[in-house]
Amino acid sequence: MVRCGGAALRRYGNFIDDLRLYVRGGTGGMGYPRLGGEGGRGGDVWFIAQERSTLKSIKARYPQKRFVAGTGANSSVKALKGEKGKDCEVHVPPGISVLDDDGKKIGELNGAGERFLAARGGLGGSLATNFLPCKGQRRIVHLDLKLIADVGLVGFPNAGKSSLLSKISKAKPEIANYAFTTIQPELGKIMYEDFKQILVADLPGLIEGAHKNKGRGHKFLKHVERTKHLLLVVDISGFQLSSKTQFRTAFETVLLLTKELELYNEELLTKPALLAINKMDLPCAKDNLNELMKQLQNPEDFLHLIEEEVIPENTIDFRDIIPISTYTGEGIEELKACVRRSLDEEAEQENEEYRKKKLLLLHTSGEQMNKG
Repeated sequence: MVRCGGAALRRYGNFIDDLRLYVRGGTGGMGYPRLGGEGGRGGDVWFIAQERSTLKSIKARYPQKRFVAGTGANSSVKALKGEKGKDCEVHVPPGISVLDDDGKKIGELNGAGERFLAARGGLGGSLATNFLPCKGQRRIVHLDLKLIADVGLVGFPNAGKSSLLSKISKAKPEIANYAFTTIQPELGKIMYEDFKQILVADLPGLIEGAHKNKGRGHKFLKHVERTKHLLLVVDISGFQLSSKTQFRTAFETVLLLTKELELYNEELLTKPALLAINKMDLPCAKDNLNELMKQLQNPEDFLHLIEEEVIPENTIDFRDIIPISTYTGEGIEELKACVRRSLDEEAEQENEEYRKKKLLLLHTSGEQMNKG
């Protein structure tokens, strides 16, 4: 950990967000026909959400990715009822969806301590089974992680998201002048002098059609669902994915990003959002910024100039619009202050709503007691 500009900063490395596992419940124990004894049931395989657990650590610790619970004890003269086999407990990070091998969601673990029964143990031998034990449930499951972060950086490739993350948190993502440098999420954490911590995620660059799963569309967009705030990053000079695709102005880029989020899940547009206008060190940047601000303040006056497929049904109401340059450092401190303020305001609003609900409950219960 290092100190820089009054805030201590940590780097978080790349991580795995999908893991395929084999799980099998334990086989039951043998029954005892002569005395009618029942074998113990096989152990179960449980997934348990635990803070600081990662899919990467599971893969490293269990390279075979096989989890098998214990066998139930056989019935005997000393113990006619055999003991249950030992459960197998697998600690997973919060924010996990459990999918079967066909991709169907069979469970979810959102908070620390939550449990999911991944494979049930088999019954022990008894009269009903001719005293023969049953095998435990076995199946292939996928652990699908939706990233939980305070702020998610959203932008088309080469908008400067990776450079921005390195500036605000001293993380070291791959940075280059070609489109797809970020191919999996990268995390950086800012630690302020008052010990406030803000987790920022640089998410893989969108392309037009991401909502249809083009590029890395769904793999990226699933992570946006779990971020508290959105920070859209746009190149002031515009964007063009390749020579074969259409050039988009900064205004069109904002509209396209909004549309991709809306088409994937329109609730994403209700999240608090900020807009960072990057590359303000480029020639004509200030003129382009003045034009963009006019367009953002009164978008309806300019929509007739835009292709219909680019225009979203709804627009994002940005809490702050901050011009920055990750090259010169212009606006970076102001951006960090805006992010902090936005998160603090949202937390205060949530606390106020919670207090109102508590007061309403107390008031309602008091009225009911008086009536009684």
